[in-house]
Amino acid sequence: MLQGRRVLLIISGGIAAYKSLELIRRLRDRGAAVRCVMTAAAAQFVTPLSVAALSEDKVYTDLFSLTDESEMGHIRLSREADLVVVAPASADLMGRMAAGMADDLAATVLLASDKPVLIAPAMNAMMWAHPATQANVATLAARGVRQVGPNAGDLACGEIGSGRMAEPLEIVAAIEQSLAPDRRLAGKRALVTSGPTREAIDPVRYLSNHSSGKQGHAIAAALAALGADTILVSGPTQEATPPGVALVAIESAAEMLVAAEAHLPVDVAVMAAAVADWRVETVADQKLKKNGKGPPLLRLAENPDILATLAARRNDRPRLVVGFAAETENVVANAQAKRRRKGCDWILANDVSAGTGTFGGDSNTIHLVDAHGVEDWPAMTKQAVAARLADRIAAALHGAE
Repeated sequence: MLQGRRVLLIISGGIAAYKSLELIRRLRDRGAAVRCVMTAAAAQFVTPLSVAALSEDKVYTDLFSLTDESEMGHIRLSREADLVVVAPASADLMGRMAAGMADDLAATVLLASDKPVLIAPAMNAMMWAHPATQANVATLAARGVRQVGPNAGDLACGEIGSGRMAEPLEIVAAIEQSLAPDRRLAGKRALVTSGPTREAIDPVRYLSNHSSGKQGHAIAAALAALGADTILVSGPTQEATPPGVALVAIESAAEMLVAAEAHLPVDVAVMAAAVADWRVETVADQKLKKNGKGPPLLRLAENPDILATLAARRNDRPRLVVGFAAETENVVANAQAKRRRKGCDWILANDVSAGTGTFGGDSNTIHLVDAHGVEDWPAMTKQAVAARLADRIAAALHGAE
């Protein structure tokens, strides 16, 4: 129940705004106080009068209303809620949220808020799939913004695909979870590796790969959200450090191994980094230059195997060791062989071959390999993969107690 809880509902433009009326009614039935902010576009789909009647409170629409500012400034409006919900969350408003804009009351309230935020996206399928939208979604997720939906199905534009706003009862369930967060991993320690490693050739060049760190960072965020004390050991990425996560920045595979071992013991270790298999045996002190005699001979040495090393620890082996297998062919078979060879408990296999968009992209298709077989997951965002994995980890750790 939501008795006594205060929800600030921001309604943005889109045909799905009609569902906000049902959402308000469901929240009020559960005892929540609902105060609403509407964008100018939202008022083209539902009237402020309808919203006010159902919420039994004034509706706020104008950033520059002197009356509203004297009675309920945008700072108080955002701070007096227990949770801020954006439903529907249009592509436009999510873009402005990601950019930190404050050009209307809704965006200003969101920027001024120190409370948790839940968004329920709703838009055309092509708009949802657009790289700009997915980049904004990833940015918001990295800042701790929670998301419910969108669902797949018939859209108001006549097309079929992902973009339908979650149903009101789904949003209510997400609100209840947000206000009574899942802390199943409280008291547990988690270690996550993420991003690429860089193996120096000389002071200005290095060997590396295309890993963006998006999946590893999302996993660290999901474990922290469940209450785990989470350490993130990461190579160079453009990803923001997730809220509540302790970052240890490294460059090379050797540095990653040292950092990982330094933070043992942990309950779970998720090795999501794309660690370079080889390094240059002898790093040049000065920049290598052309000398007319052809390219330099680079002798390679094998890097330490971080996953196998942690899995083989005797006194402080993590209770659950999870690895990743980035494959370009025979994805599941290679992952099964890797799990046996490395001695880890689970392997998450994914196809990173050209055209999949996995490296650097926002989606992933996972095959979870363990001692009992293979579990094929559908294609989903990296944040959704992280949430599903964190849920599996929580269940496994509690099942082993």
